[in-house]
Amino acid sequence: MSSDKRNWEEFMEGIWRQNPVFVMVLGMCPTLAVTVSAINALSMGLATFFVLVCSCALVSLLRKQIPKEVRIATYIVIIATFVTVVDYLIQAISLKLYEALGAFIQLIVVNCIILGRAEAHASKHPPLAAMINAAGMGIGFTIGLLALGVVREILGAGTLFGVALFGAHFQPWVIMVLPPGGFFVLGAWLLLFAALERRKQRRRAEQLEVAQHG
Repeated sequence: MSSDKRNWEEFMEGIWRQNPVFVMVLGMCPTLAVTVSAINALSMGLATFFVLVCSCALVSLLRKQIPKEVRIATYIVIIATFVTVVDYLIQAISLKLYEALGAFIQLIVVNCIILGRAEAHASKHPPLAAMINAAGMGIGFTIGLLALGVVREILGAGTLFGVALFGAHFQPWVIMVLPPGGFFVLGAWLLLFAALERRKQRRRAEQLEVAQHG
């Protein structure tokens, strides 16, 4: 397999085949808590993307120097460093956004997606491959957050990125901006992806049966 094809597959793994939200069902705390609006979802996704890519790149660079006995503690220190950078950046850009995201910015440190990528992939691969894999996971996580945030904001507030869509007579579904709304929307997306996967498997089975009897 060529290096370009391998890198492409590594990148697409996190976006589709191993999407951290819809397939691996990881990082559910920020997924359910901050997706009351599309801008919050996008901001958290980009913050996680930045920390994920930078942390995996540094872990990969230092993978031969980090003693195995303290590797997890070292990974957490590396992740926490980049989380601190993101924390100050968001404060500098928008205090309103910073207050909306709340403690979930700091909780990126213990996001199992980031620590899992550092341990399972970055610590075993060179920097470029680690960054490509991390970028795919980060984009996949951002897509997952946006999928929830867009639906919840449209139904719960009648807006998208703060822009009104339906006029003054729209009656918002208040439950969508409450915690139960996050579970409802996540469940609906998971149901959709499960149905698509079953359909894909059924088509493969039908094609295999036709090939065997053809």
